[in-house]
Amino acid sequence: MEKTLRLAQEPRADALLSRSPLADLVGMLLDQQVPMEWAFSGPYTIARRMGADDLDAHEIAAYDPDEFAALLSAKPAVHRYPGSMARRVQQLCQYLVDHYDGDAEALWRDVADGEELLGRLKALPGYGPQKAQIFLALLGKQLGVRPPGWREAAGVYGQEHAYRSVADITGPESLARVRAHKQEMKRAAKAARDDGS
Repeated sequence: MEKTLRLAQEPRADALLSRSPLADLVGMLLDQQVPMEWAFSGPYTIARRMGADDLDAHEIAAYDPDEFAALLSAKPAVHRYPGSMARRVQQLCQYLVDHYDGDAEALWRDVADGEELLGRLKALPGYGPQKAQIFLALLGKQLGVRPPGWREAAGVYGQEHAYRSVADITGPESLARVRAHKQEMKRAAKAARDDGS
């Protein structure tokens, strides 16, 4: 990967994301119920606490679950729910070991089209349809992974010049635009609920 990601908004964490497909998958997995920068800093924090420069799916999958949970729980915690997220990260890595010999990039290296890639992403532990579409959009928009039909498979997240998700964040300005979009969506959802009561 040649592109520099700026999802963690912290140079060392972003450098890891820029060179490590597994770090990207783990960051996306952690991206729930915490600020996006916190989630995407997680892979760097995990690697550092494991005494490594990168993440290794085999090593994480084989780690003692209690010790791995303690690794994520140490202050500052990697996530608001470090215990449950430690389990999910290990499940993700075990899946990659079982299906792709631990090579995260193999997930998209030989796909025929966007729908196949979306299906592979949705099969990952912890990846629902929306998370899979957002990650597919991130691959296409920022990492040059563009199988035929990738934008269509990514749905609204694949649209050009949209500021809907992490796939659209390239720095502080776009981060602010994505945050504003998410706040507007929350306001609209709340208004719809209030109207229905």
